[in-house]
Amino acid sequence: MVEAEVEVDLEIKSTADKFFMFSRRSQHASKATRYVQGCDLLDGEWGEVGSILLWKLTVDGEPKVSKDMIEAIDMKMNMIQWRVLEGPLKEEYNIFSKTMKVSPKQGGSGSVVKWNLKYERIDEKVAHLETLLQFFVECVNEIDQYLLSEG
Repeated sequence: MVEAEVEVDLEIKSTADKFFMFSRRSQHASKATRYVQGCDLLDGEWGEVGSILLWKLTVDGEPKVSKDMIEAIDMKMNMIQWRVLEGPLKEEYNIFSKTMKVSPKQGGSGSVVKWNLKYERIDEKVAHLETLLQFFVECVNEIDQYLLSEG
């Protein structure tokens, strides 16, 4: 199958540094969004390349888990890349990686969060990921609200 990718850019009110630093602390995500029930560190160190995380998520009202490895972190670019190792996504996609990059908004306050999902479907019957993008949109919006309420 052919690799494909989808992405979305979201404007938020939080600063790029604040949003990125919170995103590196995956263990706190459940405090900020109803879509993350928890995140366990299975191997490595929190927020470090090579670490393996077990995400407990709610997607379309259903509980899901995703075992991910942090593949790359670029502190200057506020970028994190994860590769899905196990979970429901691996049942439909041979390859699935997600990259989040947070940049200061040009000409104003706030930031832009870019989510990029690269994947390879196991066959043509498997849907493309546009619907999963909405999950990331909702998470970003809820985390932004949480960070703004923190002060």
